[in-house]
Amino acid sequence: MRIDEATIERIRQSADIADVIGDYVSLKKKGANLWACCPFHGEKSPSFSVSPAKGIYKCFGCGKAGDSIRFIMDIEGLGYGEALRHLAKKYGIEIQETQLSDEQQLAQNERESLLIALNYAKNYYQNNLFQHEEGQSIAYPYFKERGFSDKTIRTFELGYSLENWDAFTKEALKNGYNLDILVKAGLTILKQNEQENPQQNQKTFDRFRNRVTFPIHNVSGKVIAFGARILKNDKSQAKYLNSPETEVYHKSNVLYGIFQAKNEIRTKDVCYLVEGYTDVISLHQAGIENVVASSGTSLTIEQIRLIARFSQNITVLYDGDPAGIKASLRGMDMILEEGLNVKLVVFPEGEDPDSYVQKIGSDAFVEYIHKNASDFITFKAELFLKEAGSDPFKRAELIKDMVGSISKIPDSITRSVFFQKTASLMQIDEAILITESNKIAFERSKQREKDSQRDANRQRLQNDLPAGVTLSQPTSQPNVNFDDLPSFSEEDEFSGFPTDFVPNNKVPVSNVPANIPPANKVIPTGIALQERECVRLLVSHGIKEVDPGVAPGVTLMQYILSEIDGMNFITPIYDNILQLCREKFIQGIVLDAKFFIAHSNPIIQQEAINLVTERYAASEAWLKHEIIVPTEDDKLADLAFQNILRLKKAYNEQQMKDLMQKLAKTSDADEQTHLLGLFMEAKQIEKEIAKELGTVVGR
Repeated sequence: MRIDEATIERIRQSADIADVIGDYVSLKKKGANLWACCPFHGEKSPSFSVSPAKGIYKCFGCGKAGDSIRFIMDIEGLGYGEALRHLAKKYGIEIQETQLSDEQQLAQNERESLLIALNYAKNYYQNNLFQHEEGQSIAYPYFKERGFSDKTIRTFELGYSLENWDAFTKEALKNGYNLDILVKAGLTILKQNEQENPQQNQKTFDRFRNRVTFPIHNVSGKVIAFGARILKNDKSQAKYLNSPETEVYHKSNVLYGIFQAKNEIRTKDVCYLVEGYTDVISLHQAGIENVVASSGTSLTIEQIRLIARFSQNITVLYDGDPAGIKASLRGMDMILEEGLNVKLVVFPEGEDPDSYVQKIGSDAFVEYIHKNASDFITFKAELFLKEAGSDPFKRAELIKDMVGSISKIPDSITRSVFFQKTASLMQIDEAILITESNKIAFERSKQREKDSQRDANRQRLQNDLPAGVTLSQPTSQPNVNFDDLPSFSEEDEFSGFPTDFVPNNKVPVSNVPANIPPANKVIPTGIALQERECVRLLVSHGIKEVDPGVAPGVTLMQYILSEIDGMNFITPIYDNILQLCREKFIQGIVLDAKFFIAHSNPIIQQEAINLVTERYAASEAWLKHEIIVPTEDDKLADLAFQNILRLKKAYNEQQMKDLMQKLAKTSDADEQTHLLGLFMEAKQIEKEIAKELGTVVGR
């Protein structure tokens, strides 16, 4: 099915950029824009900017940019159509669709198909729990015994997979789901010998048969996997079973409960980190909703960065198991290294968050956390000092371990505070701790150099390999064919240009000829910069009047296109944007920034956002002190006039370089005379341009 254009426009208008991105990161206002740490790459200081006025985002670190639809496509890994459906559901917009051909349906994004199949499975399992006799008699009582209310069960979309070997698979196939997608989603398992002999009748069975199911959601609430627990006492089967890694599920990137917890984490500005599904569900039911679980896996950098989108504070809630606590301490160093603040709480022996909150109630539970939360230095000291006793070697080892943790903290002031605390706690000179930390930092620096050298060697080896052979999976790039974009012929004519219009009574720029060099493999920096500036003016200000006092009604688009009539740009992306402007202008349409920001071509869209995004803005305090900063709108005529001059100056300089190279290569007297004549003409043009720009030209 294809979504019609009217519906797409409704979605685009409704999808507020700050609201959409706010579901994934905590945004903080700074000037006219909102800022956050980028959700697309690891960083410790915000470089991800959101402009509500322009409806765009841009990361000045990794370069990611787009509008609301592009953000959902990038963050969720969805195709264009599924991203639109995601936003339509969020804003309650009814989708109007037209039927696709069979060939178009076969080409749908596989990732989207997996998500659709997983959502179907979630609904099927939950229906079993509430509607099927087997679910009502076996699974529903289990959840009730755990103390879960119907509201909680529905909030976390818990369910049950029937005991029958392939009840789910048969039902899914009957409803039109593809067996290959069910297998790839981790919902159905095929016998190995049937996979090797596809001609035989394939036998299938449901991965989660005879288990209660815990859907695992991503940040936006889409089901991407399942955890499942067997209810029978069967030692031949694993008690817990999880989905395998799939295209949509990578367990190191996921936290159980993040969808249900994200808003409360942002509000409370702290995330409680536990181990299991039931810990999350019990705490949530008790009103403690800012809680997620690592689902029994070791804590990963990706999971820490996921939490960091919503808060810089993590409190780890450990079961009262000393062995498990020690094994999990490695994760604390990773949290510190990411620049987050971490505290730790241990419950009484034999208790976990699930059992303890049900035992003492939510208010007493929260009070217990506040009273018993320790910073990592105090926590390690209390945990290991009893073991060390008076043994100097064990105490020294403990101090080294503490210093190793502190040295991973990126903020120097925070490190200094913890060095002071460790010195006082362990009764040791602070200077010794700092010296030890410097040694550790030096060793890490050496290791980074080794890693960098190894990567460089790997890259050199890669460069020596034949085309198409790679050492590792390359980073994917958008597959865009610029040949599909609208073209513009030099034979096309513009009409209606006021040829006598000159901003501020300056000499018409069109009087200065432009010698355009051929498209070289390497584009000269000066030319690329001036082409970029010209396109930036067209995209950002094309619909505005260039000089209302002198020539009312003349847009900047009209003025620039008239002055560079017949000129094509060397830089492909800028030339394609220029040709789009020309093509539409001939049709009587002046394109604005919104057209390019919403463009379906991802390269054009991203470049347009790069062009209109400003990293810095005038301080709001300046307005209080009546410090007026002129805007570009105040000087459009001068900006356009000077850009066109500089653009032609760059082309002319390149022409002079090319002529000098030809002169050096030829020994023919007539050819030399001809080339020298062209060079002198170019030199005269340089002087004329310099005179207008007020610059000095050397002899």
